[in-house]
Amino acid sequence: MSEMRVVGVRVELPANQPILLLRESDGDRYLPIWIGSVEATAIALEQQGVKPARPLTHDLLKDVLGALDRRLEQVRITDLQEGTFYAELVFDGDVRVSARPSDSVALALRVGVPIHAEEGVLSEAGLVIPDEQEDEVEKFREFLDTVSPEDFAGT
Repeated sequence: MSEMRVVGVRVELPANQPILLLRESDGDRYLPIWIGSVEATAIALEQQGVKPARPLTHDLLKDVLGALDRRLEQVRITDLQEGTFYAELVFDGDVRVSARPSDSVALALRVGVPIHAEEGVLSEAGLVIPDEQEDEVEKFREFLDTVSPEDFAGT
């Protein structure tokens, strides 16, 4: 299992499909995950430090966790089946709840907990983007020019 960090959310053209890009904290692999526009907005707003006038769903869930005195400890991206990624929220007491990776990452960013990916997921869908001297934004743009959702359909 590798700890991941959020590089960002971008829109893949020409389909206008948002992509969440994660990168290994201590490695060279990137993990692209196609996500919905609502979740992409929630992730981007949190990364940019924008606080909406009213709480979004992920903000609400964070507030509910606090009100119930529960603690999210980590997010795990656990599986990839037929092009669909799976994740789980790991709470105190080792309580686990299945969730979409996009929602999991949006919540992890708000709560400040680590994001991990199973080695099997990284082996299947992780990518090494060449030329490590470029900045990450440029690497991500190049990556988007060469990849499509079908590349992650699985075997």
